[in-house]
Amino acid sequence: MRLVIDGDGSPVKEEVIKLAGKYQLPVLIVTSIDHFTTKEYPEFIHFIYVDKGADGADYRIVKEMKENDIVVTQDYGLASLLLSKKVRIFHHNGKEYLPETIDSLLTQRYIGGQMRKAGKRTKGPKPFTQKDRQHFTDIMTRVIENMLKKAKGANNES
Repeated sequence: MRLVIDGDGSPVKEEVIKLAGKYQLPVLIVTSIDHFTTKEYPEFIHFIYVDKGADGADYRIVKEMKENDIVVTQDYGLASLLLSKKVRIFHHNGKEYLPETIDSLLTQRYIGGQMRKAGKRTKGPKPFTQKDRQHFTDIMTRVIENMLKKAKGANNES
């Protein structure tokens, strides 16, 4: 199990890194070369940089997926591509993307895009607060602990 971050614009990178350190899990951050960093990170953090351009990071994330990875993205299109990959996908608000909800999310995205093309203003996201960060961390903690427990149980059965 790895924690994979769609790094372009993710507001919860530091929270994911802290959780990964606590549970000794590797982290993969896939991001555009526009977001290159020289910041020092622990050894369990790996970056993949992709060229500038639409969807480059998304396609690389799809390519890199392994069963039981946990992905954090705010991109509904990427989430829809990952649903068949036996991974769990979460928005930074803590909501899990599911097959039964993805169509309505993609429809909302499409309608919003059409409205913006027509010159109408749409609301942007609310500011991401410390309470939102804690909510995300609480949900991810439960998810990671449950997945580790299941993996340990499966290993004991073999």
